[in-house]
Amino acid sequence: MRVVIPVSTPVETNGKISKSLDKPVANPTKYRSLAGALQYLTFTIPDITYAVQQVCLHMHDPRETHMNVIKRILHYIQGTASFGLHISKSTSHNLVAYTDADWGGCPDSRRSTSGYCIYLGDNLLSWSSK
Repeated sequence: MRVVIPVSTPVETNGKISKSLDKPVANPTKYRSLAGALQYLTFTIPDITYAVQQVCLHMHDPRETHMNVIKRILHYIQGTASFGLHISKSTSHNLVAYTDADWGGCPDSRRSTSGYCIYLGDNLLSWSSK
C-alpha cells in the first residue's frame, strides 16, 4: 500500500506551471478526466481554483510535469478534507476586503493573475480568482 503524504498548498509556492519539455503523459484521457473532476470540485473547494485553472491550460498537450501538479492537488485535497467554509454568528459587522495580483506572471503567455476575498465579520461573503 502506498502512503500519500498530504501537502499544505495545492501548487508549489515559488514556481510557475509552464509548458514543459518532458515526455507527454501516457494517458491524456485520464489527465483530462482528472482535470475536469477537479474543475467541478472548485465549486466547493475554492482554494484549489488557481491550481486547477493552471492545470487546465495544458489539456491540449499534457506532460508529466502537469500530471505531477494534478497529483499534488489531490494530495492537498486529501490533507484538507476536514476543512471548510463556516458561516457563524459574528459579533463584528466590519466589512473587510483583501486583494492580490501578479501582473504578467505566467511564464508562457505573460498573463496576469488576480484575486480577492470579502469578509463580513468572520464570514467569507465573496471571492474570485482570475
